[in-house]
Amino acid sequence: MGSDKTPAAALRAAVRPAFLRSVPVMAGYIVLGIGFGILLRGAGYGVLWALAMSVLIYAGSMQYVGVSLLAGGASVLTAALTTVMVNARHLFYSISMIDRYRDAGRYKPYLIFALTDETYSLLCDGQTPEGADPGLYRFLVSAFDQCYWVAGSVLGSVLGAALPFGTAGVEFSMTALFIASFTQQWIDSHDHVPALVGLLGTLACLLLFGPEDFLIPAMLAITFVLTALRPRLAGKGAAG
Repeated sequence: MGSDKTPAAALRAAVRPAFLRSVPVMAGYIVLGIGFGILLRGAGYGVLWALAMSVLIYAGSMQYVGVSLLAGGASVLTAALTTVMVNARHLFYSISMIDRYRDAGRYKPYLIFALTDETYSLLCDGQTPEGADPGLYRFLVSAFDQCYWVAGSVLGSVLGAALPFGTAGVEFSMTALFIASFTQQWIDSHDHVPALVGLLGTLACLLLFGPEDFLIPAMLAITFVLTALRPRLAGKGAAG
């Protein structure tokens, strides 16, 4: 059992598989972080801002939005409401991680903080390496992912100061990573029902509510449908 191992042995059992699991996110987060650092530098905020935001906020798309908020002198209330709207999706998909994080012990606060879209896509299947402590493994995957983001952000800020960069279109890099994460999850999963529910629900809400207001209704619709389908999906998973 993992609990019988010394701390060093437990770390060795978890660190390599956690790193390998996080490699697909590494390429995306470093590139995306560089884009964020460049945008932030272009708005007049230096490397310390990039480091602090990526360590303390660590919110991907919200950090991109945050550049505009900082540059525009937005109020605290505006920033808070925008953050809630942009990150509201976390309230929905994180529900599925409650049972897995329940016994995470001292790792739980950081696991909650570091649950980004891409980290969720790596951990949502609930699988952990044989012989590794689940909490430690998930902590390491989450920590590796944040390290990639922090490294990219700092590098982008440094490059933005040293080299001339055009920032047009940089924001699309977040969308590209979402598509890559979805594709990898589709390939790895044998059951595509959740993915199809997400796609069709999002498309329907986009057509009904428009591009400015579709996100929250889409999350509610997806959550409702997947909750209704949960007994069937759970039974299918157990049978598999």
